[in-house]
Amino acid sequence: MKTNIDFYGKRFIFFGISLAMILVVIVASMPFVLGVPLDIQFKGGSIVKYYHDEPIDLEQAASVAAASIGANVSALDIADAASGKKVLTLNVAGDQALTVEQQSKLAADLVAAFPDQNLTVSETNVVAPFLGREYLMRGLWAILIASVLIILYVGIRFKAIGGLSAGVFGVVALIHDCIFVFGLFVVLRIPVNDNLIAVILTILGYSINDTIVIYDRYRENYRLTGGRMPLPQLMNLSINQTLSRTINTSLTVFTSIAVVYIFATIYNISSIRDFALPMMAGLLSGTYSTVFIAGTSWVMWKTRKGDHTAPLLAPSAEPVAPKPAAQAAANGKSKR
Repeated sequence: MKTNIDFYGKRFIFFGISLAMILVVIVASMPFVLGVPLDIQFKGGSIVKYYHDEPIDLEQAASVAAASIGANVSALDIADAASGKKVLTLNVAGDQALTVEQQSKLAADLVAAFPDQNLTVSETNVVAPFLGREYLMRGLWAILIASVLIILYVGIRFKAIGGLSAGVFGVVALIHDCIFVFGLFVVLRIPVNDNLIAVILTILGYSINDTIVIYDRYRENYRLTGGRMPLPQLMNLSINQTLSRTINTSLTVFTSIAVVYIFATIYNISSIRDFALPMMAGLLSGTYSTVFIAGTSWVMWKTRKGDHTAPLLAPSAEPVAPKPAAQAAANGKSKR
């Protein structure tokens, strides 16, 4: 598929779309609008487990529990390895542990909602708030370290074309994707937990791979043209040449994750569903930022002083062979 789209010329349109999206996420995340729905891993709270007999509707169980105690609740259904019994696990996010009265009311409401399940309390645990904050900080450190390593890798690999700045703007595009995925958690009221960290780290690796493909084609085209093509035009050429590959790869991965999401929805596996849906959104955002944000913003930085044909090759690069006419003129001068 051959295209000739002026990505660089339309860059401010795409920048505006991204800034508008970021603004929506910031506003939605404010406590007086929607707020950030932190799960127990990041906020602390209580974990209550119940033995039961038959498969249980997890969404209904979480809804009943949330109405009973007035807090965000997520539900999981697992099997006890020792006894083989089914265990309904309720994660209640909050700064305070459930009181005895709340636990009694919760148990009574669940028994009333599921009278045939023979629900009995298995155990109750408390997750201290400071443990949640520590877990959150470790997740943020993992994202930060991954971003720094990406910048260093791109900087080394594309040193001949100013790779360090290329790595920085590649990470800028990744931050764009992270904000988009985070916004999806906020808008859809998906509890922010370790799924968010897993999705972001996955998107970091996937999205930067597509960006590296464009950088690699840019470097090759620069060498082929000997630096004579204006840098914005060179970036447009490189993005257009890799566009079909980027779209096909993204569609393939998106389809695979979509199948996982469908099966998780059918079998009501909330933990996988809450990973697959943001992952699909992150794939779309990663494709968008790779094509419209990373390369164009980098070239905009490289040409910020107005020189659109600034030499980018390192001094050690092989010089471009002179044109025949220029060579003949040079030979004529040497004979005189």
